[in-house]
Amino acid sequence: MKRKILIVDDETMMTELLSDHLGDEGYETMTANSAWAAIEQLPGNPDLIILDVNMPGLDGLELCRNIRSHVTCPILFVTARVAEQDRIMGLEYGGDDYITKPFSLRELSARVAAHLRRDERSRRSVSVLTSGELIVNLSERRVFFRGRELLFSRREFDLIEFLLANAGQVFDRERIYELVWGCDGAGSADVIKEHIRKIRAKLQEASGQEFIETVWGVGYKWNR
Repeated sequence: MKRKILIVDDETMMTELLSDHLGDEGYETMTANSAWAAIEQLPGNPDLIILDVNMPGLDGLELCRNIRSHVTCPILFVTARVAEQDRIMGLEYGGDDYITKPFSLRELSARVAAHLRRDERSRRSVSVLTSGELIVNLSERRVFFRGRELLFSRREFDLIEFLLANAGQVFDRERIYELVWGCDGAGSADVIKEHIRKIRAKLQEASGQEFIETVWGVGYKWNR
């Protein structure tokens, strides 16, 4: 199976160049031209992330810090910054290596291969789902928005996981109860309405956004 590499740089020409080169090296590549686009790619479970530091909006350092606890793969910073303090910050923010522009593609390939070999020896599986800036860590059953953890009960998390995993699909309360509560369900589908209300309130307070939509007369869906 091909190893997957996520390439993040606000310059499209750079992501295309690195994608073409690493594709020729036998890797499967994903690209993103902003931090938010990179977060949306995380459910693809990349084996390594190549991350530019200097990006508008959320830069590479902050992005790394926000996602580091949710991904275990190596993160390789690529940047024009050459100061020692910049390199130190990159490592302190969770990066595993630092390569400065301009660099040779051969050196990049060698570093990527070395980190993948090292990671293969210590890799553990972490699965995440994302929705905009919301990160749902399925392995640890934790939810984060812009780096801040949001607390949910066991059933609330189960509902978030189910709706987000099936984003865009509409489910009525009875179907949700059947699929989420399963054999443990000894009550009524009416509890779904109250759980959804609590989830919405917490997400709204943290983000100001409506992630779960009520489709009147039908049920609920997670907005894509």
